[in-house]
Amino acid sequence: MENEKEHMFTNVCSFDKIYLSSHKQIYLRDDEFFVVSFPKNSKNINYCEGGKSMYSVIPFENIEHKLKILSDAAKYDVSCSSSGSMRKNKKGGLGNTSFSGICHSWSEDGRCISLLKILVTNHCMFDCAYCINRRSNDIERTMLSPEEIVSLTINFYKRNYIEGLFLSSGVYKSPDNTMDLLYQVAWKLRVEENFNGYIHMKAIPGASAEMIDKVGALVDRMSVNIEMPSEKSLLLLAPQKKKQAIFIPMKNIHEKIKENKEDSKKFRFSSAYVPAGQTTQMIVGATGETDRQIVKLSEGLYKKMELKRVYYSAFVPVSNNPYLPALQEPPLKREHRLYQADWLLRYYGFTAEEILTEENPYFDVEIDPKSNWALQNIDKFPIEINSCEYEMLLRIPGIGVRSARKIWFARKYGNIEFHHLKSFGIVLKRAKYFITCNGRFCGDYAMNMEFIREKMISQKEKNVQVNQLSFLDSQGKLIDRVI
Repeated sequence: MENEKEHMFTNVCSFDKIYLSSHKQIYLRDDEFFVVSFPKNSKNINYCEGGKSMYSVIPFENIEHKLKILSDAAKYDVSCSSSGSMRKNKKGGLGNTSFSGICHSWSEDGRCISLLKILVTNHCMFDCAYCINRRSNDIERTMLSPEEIVSLTINFYKRNYIEGLFLSSGVYKSPDNTMDLLYQVAWKLRVEENFNGYIHMKAIPGASAEMIDKVGALVDRMSVNIEMPSEKSLLLLAPQKKKQAIFIPMKNIHEKIKENKEDSKKFRFSSAYVPAGQTTQMIVGATGETDRQIVKLSEGLYKKMELKRVYYSAFVPVSNNPYLPALQEPPLKREHRLYQADWLLRYYGFTAEEILTEENPYFDVEIDPKSNWALQNIDKFPIEINSCEYEMLLRIPGIGVRSARKIWFARKYGNIEFHHLKSFGIVLKRAKYFITCNGRFCGDYAMNMEFIREKMISQKEKNVQVNQLSFLDSQGKLIDRVI
């Protein structure tokens, strides 16, 4: 390794040992990495015994440096939720993805932080204007070998830093070459290390179906990022990427998942293929698409590709490209409203046409999409809570899926009054403008859209700086504990 100094130790028993390969070990002491090399013809693996042997110990500084660069480069990819898989542990194995075995931790903006989230490399043959890792960007480049990624994953898992791995990469040499690197990591974790924890990997656009299938047979979730909401925007900001190169892998994964589900019905021990499904990501605010266009695209992906999730990432200015907007800060409120609308599509029975219309193609960032829909359809309200259909309960602002179910079951045993609603988990300060209980209305105003909107708008939210959790402190040293 470059610029490495060798140190001699007579005893390495005080180190925390992590297996790397047959003739090399990684050790940790005082949160510093070291590599210990030893003779290939040696058969005794208990090298610390007696503390008599001499070992060549190399500070593993470049691994820390690589980790800092590649974890920071991965923070722009938000599609890393670790839910939806039930891969069980095997005898003698390590980790699992059962609900009892995963302890999720979430950042302030709602993103999962329980995964080791890194890139294989930030080298990339593409020059996408919106990407920090674009070929023309003058940044420090580095690369982790499959063995190094496997070692870090097992090490951090054993130290209770993470519950799984989220691995992406810049396109290195070619899409197939990059997918092969991802496959090597997945194969080493599953086969060599017997790791049964959660693994999420990217399907690289343009890679062959064979390479994607090999990875899909080993991981829990895959994702193919759309990035740009329209083909026009893709051609403008990422001319080397083609729409078909993105959607063909997505379609192949979808068909393979369906095929695997059919096989599981016929065969008791059929092998799993991407059991947690596939996801994608769209960048919001880099181009001129309306919110309505983005929501309609998401609706189509859920219906046609049966995606588990569509993730939205507020555009962060990373270049001075003339085709990119000069934003002072990322459009985080717009991103938040898109996530809320996404839930309306998946759980509340809304369609994209209902959420946003041609006349109003953008969200009102001051109120949530369901409240906005209710105000635009004020003639449908107020609704009698004791008699309306379940589908209409879901459309009342302040009432969620669980609350609607509680109301639906509770009213079988008697009439519901306003004082019952808080115990059902209803946000009454929003719901009261749209409901009646036994004919009683508790809103402050008559059904006037403008008055209700002004009343519903809460005080301005405080600006919260959003940062990805790091395994390294401000000086680049491994932190003692990640909570």
